[in-house]
This record gives sequence, C-alpha cells and structure tokens, in this order.
Amino acid sequence: MTSNNASEKTVSDGQSTTTEERGHEPTVEHEPSRQSACPECEGQVITEDEQSFCTDCGLIVADEWVDLSPTLNDLGLVGDADQSIETVDPLRTDKGLHTKIGRNTDGRGNPLSNEQWEKVQRLRKWHKRMQFGEKRKRTKRLNEGLRDVEMIGGNLALPDHVIKQAAQHLRSASEARLPGGRMAWEALAGGAVLLAARASSVNRDEIDAAVATHTKAPHERVCAAARKIRCECGFDAPLIRPNAVMAVVDALADDAIPGARAVRTWRLAQHLMKLGDQVPVGPRTPRCTVAASALYAADRLLSHKHLTQEQVAAAASTIVPTSRNRIARYSRELVDAYEAKHGTDDPGVGLEAE
Repeated sequence: MTSNNASEKTVSDGQSTTTEERGHEPTVEHEPSRQSACPECEGQVITEDEQSFCTDCGLIVADEWVDLSPTLNDLGLVGDADQSIETVDPLRTDKGLHTKIGRNTDGRGNPLSNEQWEKVQRLRKWHKRMQFGEKRKRTKRLNEGLRDVEMIGGNLALPDHVIKQAAQHLRSASEARLPGGRMAWEALAGGAVLLAARASSVNRDEIDAAVATHTKAPHERVCAAARKIRCECGFDAPLIRPNAVMAVVDALADDAIPGARAVRTWRLAQHLMKLGDQVPVGPRTPRCTVAASALYAADRLLSHKHLTQEQVAAAASTIVPTSRNRIARYSRELVDAYEAKHGTDDPGVGLEAE
C-alpha cells in the first residue's frame, strides 16, 4: 500500500514500478484469487486491473477473473421478458419480491401502535390468501419446504446461488408431484440442498453429513430424496454415492465371493446400477440399497450363486438400513430392466458393455 508522501514499490513479472506510475493506488485482493496472502512467501497480494500479484516476491496469483457462478437466467431469477426485467426470488412461493414484516415492529424496528398492529394483521392475512391461491395446501407445504432450504443453507453458510439452485430443485420436485408417501417435504428439502451443494465447489467430503444434521429428516431419507429428485426430474447432478456398489462389496465378509468371481460380480453390478438409474429402479430409495440389490442381482445372473439376501442386506445395513424384502424386490426389477435392455439374461452382454 502507499502513503501520502511516498509510494512503495511493487513487483510483478520481475519489473519494479511505483503505484504512481500505474496511475492509481492498488487495492487489497479478495477476487479473483480469493486470498490476501501469497501462497509462496505469505506476502500481501494486491490487484491491479485483472492481475493479482504478491508485493514481496512478485508471484502472479491470478491474471484474469472469470465469474463461473450461475447467471440469473440459469437460476430462473429473471421475470417474464415481455412483462418485466425485475429479478425474482425462488425462495418465495410466488417468486415475488418479499418483505419480512416483524410481528410487533415496523420496517425501522419501531414498536407498532394497537391500530397499526391490527392493520398489519389484516394485511398479513390478505397476503397469505393471495399468496397461496387455489392450491392452498400444496403451496403452503412448498412454502414450508423453501423455508427449510433457506434454513439449511443458512446453517451451513452455503453460497447464495447454491441455496437458490436448491430452491429450483425443490420447485421441480413439487411440479413432478414427488412429495407423498414416505417421501416427505422435509426430506426433499434436504435432498435438494444436497444436490445443489454437490454440483458446486463446496467440499463434498463433509456436505452429506452436514446437510443431514440440519434437515428435519434422517440421513437415509435425505439421500433417498436426492436420488429421487435426480432420477425423476432428470437433473445432471453428481451422484451422491458414486462408488456405492464397491462400498457394499467392502462391507461383505472377505470369503463371501472368491477373488476372480468378485471382479465379474462387481462389474456386472455396476452395469445393473446404471440401468437402475436410467429406468429408474427404487427412485425413492437410498443409492446404497439399490447398489446392494444390483450386487445380488449380478450374483443371480452369473453361474454358481455365492450370495444370499441375508448376507447382502446385512452388509448394506452397515451403511444405510436395508431389509431382505427391498433386496428381493429391487433385484427382480433390475433383472427385468437388464432383460428389457439387452433382450437376454446372458451376463456376458452386460460385462462386455461395462
């Protein structure tokens, strides 16, 4: 940085120039390098135009800045171009601009008089009636789900665009009529946040458990909801458990499958798992449960059976609760999907494709 009397010299690409020669005083770096200390010498990093460099060693931290975050159009935050160019808020049921009115205070935080309080109560009641409209019950549940998305994102300090992307996922789930039965709105809210977070640059190693901690649903149901949203709505999002089949194989006893046979079984199970995601099979079930079913189905397709439903269910239950009934039902569906895809139950076709 420079003082009023003299300017310090900064170094970039081995050349020394003063901030007076550059034309203006440099600013402390926050973007694009996202750090203010040099990774080499811990010196101060400053920004000139689109170039960030260390004032001590001259290391160029970043020479250009490109904003890779989703645009307003990507997040669905722009209104109808024929009517308005105002941004909209996906965390509100009507996507409208929203003001949070305190119960006993006005916009400046001042207490309300009795007359003002009664007026605000009437306005709030009218607003709710207009907000939810004819589909009051479903819209109200969507509103509660969006509040859960906002709460989870706030507790995890997720970026704003991740929270809004999760809101878009939950809206798509609502439009596809995914809530119902064992698939609760609370689980879908957690699954929507999980999908949005894993599609971003957030640390994926910790996000699964962190989202489940702040969701009003068990971890198993959150993972199941994320898979259902991804499969039913067709989102191109990263898999929650990409190595689910191998996780079940590792949980089996060492002598459950012979070494050479274990590789063939795993490869065929991987192929069945891909079919299960495409059909989909068990979309409202955690991916590890379907992976265990794929492993059992692969063992059934190959000659000389080695696994039992009890063994596979016990191994999968070390990851998520799994029953023999689920293994039996989903394994049959996977075999049916395999025969429909290839026109045969010959395991060699799937192994060649894999």
